[in-house]
Amino acid sequence: MMHDLYEIIHRRRDVRAEFTGDAVDDAVLDRILTAAHAAPSVGMSQPWDFIVVREEGLKKAFHEHVRHERDVFAATLEGEAAGRFARIKIDGVLESTLSIVVTYDPERGGPAILGRHAIADAGLYSVCLAIQNLWLAATAEELGVGWVSFYREEFLQELLGIPAGIRPVAWLCVGPVSRLQEIPDLERHGWRRRRPPALARHDDRW
Repeated sequence: MMHDLYEIIHRRRDVRAEFTGDAVDDAVLDRILTAAHAAPSVGMSQPWDFIVVREEGLKKAFHEHVRHERDVFAATLEGEAAGRFARIKIDGVLESTLSIVVTYDPERGGPAILGRHAIADAGLYSVCLAIQNLWLAATAEELGVGWVSFYREEFLQELLGIPAGIRPVAWLCVGPVSRLQEIPDLERHGWRRRRPPALARHDDRW
């Protein structure tokens, strides 16, 4: 069982081009969302919500927005970086079966949220833990997940009717895939290399 956990952690990928569009069983989706909801949270505030997006009109509108933001970022690049980025697919919004938008409510569990008085972002960190749970559970279910970050929060709030004060943290594309890449996309395309774990470790002091 422990070996399976490590295998899932290292097999997980940020999926873009491999979605098949095949159906996701409702029971599987429930298990993935339940795993996300089981994440630890500061003061047990559970500040997340999950919006399951299947409507094609919403996906197309979001995809157009993402494409615009991709162009905005591309305009900041020059030379080899521009060439590398041009080859990178940044989303699977239209190809994936469904999407899950994960949000953060900073008022959930208030007014006194145990453990957040000194670190205001602890609630946001909690949402990221829920996302990681979702991602690993989806990988265990043989599904792919792709985190889309080329968007403006205000646009997504309006598109999905997210109340004021609640932040959209992640648009996750979810669905069956033809395969998971052995090497992460950005590493394969030469954008960045993975740092060896030894370089990230410090003992007692930086």
